[in-house]
Amino acid sequence: MFDENTIRNLFWLLLLLPFLSGSVWLLAGRRINHWVGMAAAVLTLTGLGLSVFLANQIGTEILTLRTEWLIMPGRVVPISFRIDALTLLMLIVVHFIALLVQIYSISYLHDERDRYRYFGFLSLFIGSMLGIVLAGNLIVLYAFWELVGLSSYLLIGFWFRKPQAAAAAKKAFLMNRVGDAGFLLGIFLVLFQAGTTELAALPTEFTSNGWLATLTGFCLFCGCIGKSAQFPLTTWLPDAMEGPTPVSALIHAATMVAAGIFLLARIHFLLTPDALLIITIVGTITMLMAAYSALYQTDIKKVLAYSTVSQLGLMVIGMGTGNGSAALFHLTTHAFFKAGLFLAAGSVIHGVDTQDMRKMGGLRKVMPVTFSGWAVCAAALSGFPLFSGFLSKEAILAGAFGWASQQGGFAYIIPVVAVLSSGLTACYMARQGKLVFFGESRNPDHHAHESSPILTVPILMLAVLSIGFVFAVNPFSAEHGWFYRLFPAVSESEEHLWIAVLSITVVAIGIWLGWRIPVLTKSTSLSRLSEHNWYLDGFYNRVIARPFVRLARFSFAFDQRIIDRLVDFIGIGNVVLAHMISWVDRAIVDGLVNGASWLAHRLGNLTRSVQNGRVQSYIASAVVGLLVILWFLI
Repeated sequence: MFDENTIRNLFWLLLLLPFLSGSVWLLAGRRINHWVGMAAAVLTLTGLGLSVFLANQIGTEILTLRTEWLIMPGRVVPISFRIDALTLLMLIVVHFIALLVQIYSISYLHDERDRYRYFGFLSLFIGSMLGIVLAGNLIVLYAFWELVGLSSYLLIGFWFRKPQAAAAAKKAFLMNRVGDAGFLLGIFLVLFQAGTTELAALPTEFTSNGWLATLTGFCLFCGCIGKSAQFPLTTWLPDAMEGPTPVSALIHAATMVAAGIFLLARIHFLLTPDALLIITIVGTITMLMAAYSALYQTDIKKVLAYSTVSQLGLMVIGMGTGNGSAALFHLTTHAFFKAGLFLAAGSVIHGVDTQDMRKMGGLRKVMPVTFSGWAVCAAALSGFPLFSGFLSKEAILAGAFGWASQQGGFAYIIPVVAVLSSGLTACYMARQGKLVFFGESRNPDHHAHESSPILTVPILMLAVLSIGFVFAVNPFSAEHGWFYRLFPAVSESEEHLWIAVLSITVVAIGIWLGWRIPVLTKSTSLSRLSEHNWYLDGFYNRVIARPFVRLARFSFAFDQRIIDRLVDFIGIGNVVLAHMISWVDRAIVDGLVNGASWLAHRLGNLTRSVQNGRVQSYIASAVVGLLVILWFLI
C-alpha cells in the first residue's frame, strides 16, 4: 500500500516542476543560453522518474486529490486531480517524448539566440499538458486546456519575426478558440444537468439520454475538434509547421493534438449513441480528407502534419465506435513513430538545408542512420506487419467492422473508408521515401551530411519503440499484450483474419502506387485539391474571414463617419450651449444680482444721508413728511 502523503507531495512536485523551471528560464534571459537545454532535459528526466515511481506505487488503483477552491451558498467549487492507469500512461509518454525532444533541441537550436525563451515555452507547454492529464474535474481540465493553447501559440510563433510563423501562431490560437468555446459550453451544460464537473461523480450524476445530453456530448467534442484538428477545424495544424521542427514533433506526437483523444477517453461515458455517431462521422471525414491532402504535398513536414490529422481521425473513429482501448493504443504507438518521423525530418532538413522534397533525393546513402530510423517509423505509420502501427490500426479497424455489423446498412462506409485511408497513408509515405531517400540527388548545389548523434540517437530510440514486439509477443495481435492488460476492451473482439489480410493488401497497393507517383513539374486538378487541402482555407476566407473583414471595415467607417460625427456634433452643441448659458449667467443672472445690489446700495446711501445726527435735518424731514401727509389727505 502506498503512502498517500508521499504520493501527494510527489504529485505537486511533478506538476509544478515544469512551471517553475519554465518561469526561471524566461526570467533569466540569454545569460543561461549555454546550459538551459541540458538543465531542462535533466528536470524532464526527473519528471519521468517520478512518473515511473508513481506508476510502480499506485499500479491500477485510483487516487483523487481534492481541495475546496470556492465556497458559495449551496455550492462548493473544488480543485481536484486524478491519478489512474490512463494518467500514469500519459505521464510517462509525455515526459519521455518531451525528454527526447529537449535533447534533440540542444543540437538543433544550437545557434539560436533565444534558446532560453524556447526552453522556457517548452517547459510551460509540458506543464500545461501534465495539468490536462492529471485533472480530476472538467473545470481544472479546461484551465490547463487553455494554457496548452497559449503555450502552443508561443512555440509555433517562436520565430515571430517571420510573417508566416506569426500568422500560423495566430491561426492556431484563433481556431482553437472556436473549439474551446464549444467545450466551455459543454462544461456548463454538464454542470447544469449533473450539478458537478467531477469526473469521479459524473458517471452516477449525469443522465446520458435525450437531446440535451446529445448536445452536451457534441459541445464537449468541440474541444477535441479544435485541439485534435478534426474537420472542419483542420487547417491550423499543417500551418503550425512554421515552428521549429522539435516543436512539431512534440505537438504532433503525444501532447497537444493528443489532448482531444484523451478528453474523449475521459468523457466517453457521457456520450449518447447519437453523439458517438456524429463523432464517428467527423473522424471518418477527417481521416480521408487529411490522407488525400498529404498525397501531393512537397514540404516534408507538411506531409507528416496531414498524416497526424489523418491518424487523429482514425483515433476518433475508434472512440466513436466504442473501441476506446484501441484508440488509446493507437495514441500510444502513434506518439513514438510520429515523433520519430518528425525528428527524422528535422535531421534531413538540418542535413540538406531545405524542406522541399523535390530538392532532395538519394539521401539513403549519405544519411543512413536517419534513413534507418525514418524507415522503421514510416513502416509503423503505414500499418506494415511486425510494427506497432499495424497492431493498433488493426484493433481499431476490427472494432469498426464489428460496430458496423451491429448497426448494419450504410454503417459499413465507416470502416471501408478507414481502410482506404490507411492505403493512402502507405501511398504518401512511399512517395516521401522515394523523393527523399531514393534515386539521385536533385540538389547538386548542396552537399548533404549525416546529423550528429545527439540528433540521430533519439530517432533510433523512437524507431525501436515502434516495433510491434514492444507491445505484444504476437506480431499480428496485441489482445494479450501489456497494453490491453492495463486497458481492457469493453467487449471481447473476435479474430478477423480477413481484416488483417485486407489491410495488408491495401497497404501493399498503396506502397506500389506511392512509388509510382512521379515528381510533378506541373500541378493537375487532382494534385491541387491535395496541395490546397480541399481548398478549405479559401472557403473559410470567402465565407467567414472576408465577410467579417468587410463587417469590421464597415463598422470602422460607420464609427468614423456617423458615430464620431454625431459625438463631435453633440460635443460642439454642448460647447455652444455652454457659451450661451455663460452669457445668460453673466448678462442676466449676474445683472439682476448686481442691479439689486446697486439699488440696495443707493437706497442705503439715501437713508444714511437722512440719519446724519443734525437736528435741523430731522425737523426739515418731519415738516416735509407732514406736508406730504397733508397733501394726500386734502
